Amino acid sequence: MSITRMRRAAVGLTVLAVAAFGAVATSPEQADARPKPVDVTLLALNDFHGNLEPPSGSSGTIAGQTAGGVEYLATHLAELRAAAKKKNTITVAAGDLIGASPLLSAAFHDEPTIEALSMAGLDYASVGNHEFDEGAAELLRIQNGGCHPVDGCADGTPYRGAGFKYLSANAFKTATGKPLMAPYAIHKVQGVKVGFIGMTLEGTPQIVSQQGVAGLSFADEADTANRYARELRRKGVETIVVLLHEGGTQAATGGINDCVGMTGPIVDITNRMDPSIDVVVSGHTHQAYNCDINGKLVTSASSFGRLVTDIDLKIDRRSGDVLSAAANNVVVTRDVAKDPKQTALIDRYKTVLGPVADRQVGETTTAITKTQETLFGTSLGESPLGNLIADAQLAATDDEQNAVAAFMNPGGVRADLNAGPVTYEEAFTVQPFANNLVTLDLTGAQLYCVLEQQFVTGRTLYPSSTVGYVVDPNGTTGTVADPCAGTRVVRGSLTIGGTAVDTAVTYRVTVNNFLAGGGDGFSVLTGGTNLVTGQIDLDAFVAYLTAQSPVSAPTLDRIRTTAEVPAA
Repeated sequence: MSITRMRRAAVGLTVLAVAAFGAVATSPEQADARPKPVDVTLLALNDFHGNLEPPSGSSGTIAGQTAGGVEYLATHLAELRAAAKKKNTITVAAGDLIGASPLLSAAFHDEPTIEALSMAGLDYASVGNHEFDEGAAELLRIQNGGCHPVDGCADGTPYRGAGFKYLSANAFKTATGKPLMAPYAIHKVQGVKVGFIGMTLEGTPQIVSQQGVAGLSFADEADTANRYARELRRKGVETIVVLLHEGGTQAATGGINDCVGMTGPIVDITNRMDPSIDVVVSGHTHQAYNCDINGKLVTSASSFGRLVTDIDLKIDRRSGDVLSAAANNVVVTRDVAKDPKQTALIDRYKTVLGPVADRQVGETTTAITKTQETLFGTSLGESPLGNLIADAQLAATDDEQNAVAAFMNPGGVRADLNAGPVTYEEAFTVQPFANNLVTLDLTGAQLYCVLEQQFVTGRTLYPSSTVGYVVDPNGTTGTVADPCAGTRVVRGSLTIGGTAVDTAVTYRVTVNNFLAGGGDGFSVLTGGTNLVTGQIDLDAFVAYLTAQSPVSAPTLDRIRTTAEVPAA
């Protein structure tokens, strides 16, 4: 039962007692005789993404400190458990523990990450969208164990499965209507039941390849959480925690333990949750926040293992209700001793990986970041690294498939490139999804519609150097049903190779297979014709780095605004 609801119920009972019997006094001796509440500590993380080693660059800092790395994460978790009553501590996660991972984990289908987090004491985790990157059958293997059906036991040892339990209440098998994974778990602490409901974001099919979610359907997060909260209460569970892989964003002025100007799906979802739900551990947006939303404690620990959320609950021993809930996001600093078991795990997998990771594939003259420039007040502009990848994809298909343009989705650019030599491992970290390039025919009219769809989805497609167009900040945005109705892209401004695009002419365009399947909401691309599947995107990127080295950051002049290019 939520704290707010419980307090209201308590007030109601007091009024009834006074009305029936007059004032009731409770002596200090009587108050002291009541059983003491049970102290329960939740240690929470989210969006680890296989970052066994400390992330580099901006991905490896938070709150002004270098942070992350599973050797340090395991030590911090152990210290936090020691500070609390160890037997009263439950370690949880809100999804995307795997997927979009660095080479050290991804080369072994993320088995190293599951092994590392199991050793670190993880108990329960919700299933994030990236857990579906290799499909439902692979997710079940990750949970239950067994060697990979194609690559076998890559490190030469049996894979035993996760030492923690994945939960997903709203991912259903379409054929049977039954949940793919266990929807919830009940954990007893000193006789008190704590319920954990796992939740995958409803929009997973729009941001995962169609092969990854084949045969599955995803239900509304709040409705599903409420359904299972009722079921938990029927089983005598009054303390309910939702592990939700969906989140929000606070204003830039907010710190890691603030909740300033909170926006995003998490607000609506939490507001629609039943009062019996006490805590929401969230993720997906890679943000840090510590909020009270509609009487519920709502937290997120950023990403890559840089933070741990330390949540303290006081639970009434008799009723099972939460008396108080407080949280603190703790930085996973690197000034503590490394956990020796985690070090041994990393060393073992690095040895198996061999010299492949360290092979130099190119060189950069300066750091090339994935950061998007601001476009009329929002981060919807170009990205130096995104543009570079689009150039690489065009170079890989301009001769083979006569492509004249390429577009890259921002979510597929996962890390920055530092200045200097670029190793295969660094290139892999930038593009870890192993998507195939797809070249297809689009009419000029469809191209304009795809570009208008950017403003419907809130995602910018990074264009190759052959593409240029002008955006009107005062234009109208289309709708999901009719993105072509938008007028953000100035008609007549779109050029390919310096020539204005003719809406009636057909152009060969390259994207990755995720986008070609309508990923990130770009449904217009599913109308392309004469599709030809090409090489893996990483291979195209590596080939480009090698051929063009030393590589510099592209100029951000492919998307301009009417302020830069006044109307004629």
